[in-house]
Amino acid sequence: MTSLHDFHAIRLDGTDQDLASYAGKVVLVVNTASECGLTPHYEGLQRLHEEYADRGLAVLGFPCNQFGAQEPGSDTEISEFCQLNYGVDFPMFSKVDVNGPDAHPAFAWLRSQRATGKGTPPPAFAEHLANQPRGENGDYLEWNFTKFLVDRDGQVIERYLPTETPEALREDIEAALAA
Repeated sequence: MTSLHDFHAIRLDGTDQDLASYAGKVVLVVNTASECGLTPHYEGLQRLHEEYADRGLAVLGFPCNQFGAQEPGSDTEISEFCQLNYGVDFPMFSKVDVNGPDAHPAFAWLRSQRATGKGTPPPAFAEHLANQPRGENGDYLEWNFTKFLVDRDGQVIERYLPTETPEALREDIEAALAA
């Protein structure tokens, strides 16, 4: 059975990270962007990291430039932006595609596990979602800051719409940590 632990990703500093190193942790995987209306989610993600890391939560950020070209920077620029503006010290990875033929394998797998996200989008975002192209099997990430909660065995528990704030995930995170 495939799990998140079967994949690798490149960190912003250029090092290869085996995602198996997160085995035994609850993981929140998020595709991020520095120039998005949802960019303030970094603040909430950092708070979750600070509050729950000691209990076994790992927040992993994957910058993506596929939505409105809202992540145009280099890995160095992304790292500096996240540190200076939001104090991000959870693991951040090099820019990836999350949809389409060049999607990072971990995101192709995550999408295949949960093709739709939990949450109720605001009306304008619901209209945007209705107009998005569907990938193979109808799966695609809707926008920046789509979130996947993964259990300690590397299996997807839930997927959340981009508009779901990090704070709205607390109850599910606590349940996953207690399991």
